[in-house]
Amino acid sequence: MAHDHHDHDYDHEHGSELSETQIRVRALESILTEKGYVDPAALDLLIETYEKKVGPHNGARVIAKAWSDPDFRRRLLQDATPAIATVGYAGRQGEHIVALENTPQTHHMVVCTLCSCYPWPVLGLPPVWYKSAPYRAKAVIDPRGVLKDFGVELPAETEIRVWDSTAEIRYLVVPQRPAGTEGWSEERLATLVTRDSMIGTGLPKSPGEVA
Repeated sequence: MAHDHHDHDYDHEHGSELSETQIRVRALESILTEKGYVDPAALDLLIETYEKKVGPHNGARVIAKAWSDPDFRRRLLQDATPAIATVGYAGRQGEHIVALENTPQTHHMVVCTLCSCYPWPVLGLPPVWYKSAPYRAKAVIDPRGVLKDFGVELPAETEIRVWDSTAEIRYLVVPQRPAGTEGWSEERLATLVTRDSMIGTGLPKSPGEVA
């Protein structure tokens, strides 16, 4: 269940929230574009690939393995960083990852209230809305409202816990395995995992959506 169409709900204030580094990067990009060294369309495609395809696919494989391998799931929840490394994903922005398991009783959602700390090795680049001031503010004060904005409505009795990523700790949400997937291979299970479900702002796809 992709929710990219909701990005505009959280990025209208983003322009006023650029850090000094981001401003310099944009200035450099503008200069390189003017001189013909950079094709903006190609750059946008590259960013989109890492934001929505390559990165999230890594995380999806981790989640699928956790769904199908009880021993790996235990190790992932106990100490996520080394567990994820055994699947082949490690590196910068992934030095200390904590896995949070969603259950019928508890739903986890991740935000970075100070900037945009994000587990790059498993999720790729953070989406624009994740870095925006509106999302960072509303996720803390009205997480159920944020979920509704993304099309997710949970039972009133489900507790929603919001986790604030930092430079030291980044989080990966382990969504609930969809019903009706008994006997599925890890590869097939991975097709159900969405980027948003690993942030906590979405849910996995249902089996019918990928059949």
